[in-house]
Amino acid sequence: MKILVLNCGSSSLKYQLIDMTNENALAKGLVERIGIDGSRLVHEGTGDKFVLETPIADHKAAIGHVTDALINAAHGVIKNIDEINAVGHRVVHGGEHFAGSVIITDEVKKAIIECADLAPLHNPPNLTGILAAEELLPGKPQCGVFDTAFHQTMPAKAYMYALPMELYDKYKIRRYGFHGTSHRYVSQKAAELLGKPVASLKLVTCHLGNGASVCAVDGGKSVDTSMGFTPLEGLIMGTRCGDIDPAVVQFIMDKEKIDIKAALDIFNKKSGVLGISCVSSDFRDIEDAAAAGNKQAELALDSFCYRVAKYVGSYAAAMNGIDAVIFTAGLGENGKIVREKVCGYLTYLGVQIDLEKNNVRGKFVDIGKPEATVRPLIVPTNEELVIARDTAELLK
Repeated sequence: MKILVLNCGSSSLKYQLIDMTNENALAKGLVERIGIDGSRLVHEGTGDKFVLETPIADHKAAIGHVTDALINAAHGVIKNIDEINAVGHRVVHGGEHFAGSVIITDEVKKAIIECADLAPLHNPPNLTGILAAEELLPGKPQCGVFDTAFHQTMPAKAYMYALPMELYDKYKIRRYGFHGTSHRYVSQKAAELLGKPVASLKLVTCHLGNGASVCAVDGGKSVDTSMGFTPLEGLIMGTRCGDIDPAVVQFIMDKEKIDIKAALDIFNKKSGVLGISCVSSDFRDIEDAAAAGNKQAELALDSFCYRVAKYVGSYAAAMNGIDAVIFTAGLGENGKIVREKVCGYLTYLGVQIDLEKNNVRGKFVDIGKPEATVRPLIVPTNEELVIARDTAELLK
């Protein structure tokens, strides 16, 4: 069984074709700048990396170029489109509609539209990709895997905001959480590394990248997570401010004479480590600047690590115990400085890292000292594989 996994952004499309007999990615790639000048496809299949620079008007055209690349005689990996058995789609927001992955139907598409207000930058392009794939791959099952679904196991005490209940009843304003596909995958892989069933473990998973979130996973289920109604809440991120006094919103609007859209633009796109460091939203640039003596970059890095450690500690308390701290995603998997700084706050819990073991990038490894009672783990995430697995399971 071969499954095409699609992750549609507003002007981009990431994809993988996965052979489920051995779970190997036969091909993967990225279409970027869809509908913008300079659009191109970068495809990795057989042979050398293939780059196609051509106008790509919309997601339908993008998926057409993807399927053409997959069957191309020079760099393709299948003979024809009939070899694709199904398509798995990443969908960011499923609201309270979905606690798991589903075969996409008209009812599912309607629910995705209804959740568009909750994720206006993500759900519309996700749905656009679904509609385009249905048209270009007629008759192929289409499956939706939701970022929010894993967090639907959170108890009400964790997801409710202290707002009038009528606002929850009318608009479903609550904590939803994101990166659920990643948190689910790495918690299961961590259990393998620890040699214990995930149902017996209390884990804190740290998905650290330009977007970042922490999740408390008790017995394999999400019981709390740092992102909330939107991905803006929680950790300091690349350009997002994370937790902030809501009164600051009105204060900045009044002082800067701007509207709510401009204020949210500041909180989403101009804040985070970019805002503190005045250097970059890329942690590699910030680490370099900090090492060169830039105090603002150093403050940004310290602030980020401090916030991560605070969430880990609070989730250890929420679960009344912790067996392991898991680092994943681009920064979590590759950022040895961040891992060292975060774990430095957690020695009281029993976290002790071995600096030599920590000097790695992208490895599936325990970086703790032998005497550590709480294991610090690096677990590379693989959201595309989760989507493919869920799709294959649904087809059964």
